Amino acid sequence: MGPENQSSVSEFLLLGLPMRPGQQRGFFTLFLGMYLTTVLGSLLIILLIRLDSRLHTPMYFFLSHLAFSDISLSSVTVPKMLTNMWTQQRSISYVGCIAQLCFFIHFGCLDNFLLAVMAYDRYVAICRPLHYTTIMREGLCVLLVAGSWILSCAHALLHNLLLVRLSFCADSTITHFFCDLTAVLKLSCSDISLNELVISTEGGMLLFLPLCIVLGSYVQIGTIILRLPSTKGLYKAFSTCGSHLLVVSLYYGTLASVYIFSSSWDSKDIIASVLYTVVTPMLNPFIYSLRNRDIKQALEMCVNRVNIFKWQSLNPLTVIRRK
Repeated sequence: MGPENQSSVSEFLLLGLPMRPGQQRGFFTLFLGMYLTTVLGSLLIILLIRLDSRLHTPMYFFLSHLAFSDISLSSVTVPKMLTNMWTQQRSISYVGCIAQLCFFIHFGCLDNFLLAVMAYDRYVAICRPLHYTTIMREGLCVLLVAGSWILSCAHALLHNLLLVRLSFCADSTITHFFCDLTAVLKLSCSDISLNELVISTEGGMLLFLPLCIVLGSYVQIGTIILRLPSTKGLYKAFSTCGSHLLVVSLYYGTLASVYIFSSSWDSKDIIASVLYTVVTPMLNPFIYSLRNRDIKQALEMCVNRVNIFKWQSLNPLTVIRRK
């Protein structure tokens, strides 16, 4: 395509979700409620982990970072989607689109790494319980999380640097509700073969390597669980890994349906994208809290502390004794 058919794009147009105009307000209320649930639920988990000393373990250390990553991943896309739905203005600036894409890739990749780290933590806890404290020491936990952040940041910067060198056609309509890398590349008038090569090689490696760690860890865990003689031990092992395994299934299942098994970008893929950008981050706090006895106990202790504080502040005898 010649230079006359290329232009420097100042903004893009997001088509948004495939819905009728009369359904905008209803979906706005729905997604706003889901987003607030994600933020409040994940913040509650982070707060409980910080306040309860019994939760100062590697598993909950990783969980707190996963909760923060879920908040960030939803915050990258959902507020802009809600704004567009409310104002009926679907434009996003070029700089805003690039920034949104960068942070989305970063936190999406961070989720991928953290799930692999948590799977390895569960492998050590079940398959090598006597050496757990020596293997999963504080220094290693910090190193694993820091490495996840650094690799995710480098991954996002690489794809964004390759993207900003491209030229875009006059038609700047993105058939999505956020700036997804695949959808944005389709608008380019430049040669995107290098971008596609990096996505399939580097991106594929960073996706499948953590997935292999997750699968390998659970194969080893399954082998150990099947050898357990008692039903009580089997239930304890499953309760330890059940929440994480469910989150892994949701994350990789929705991700695969959009980027691997899909042959064309259509409304079904956009709806599937809602699952891993809105629904899955919202479900994670419920999955980890409803199936986790430690989180329940920490929540009960926190509620009891609040009730005691309220009772002491409202009881006149307490005020007199303080004086």
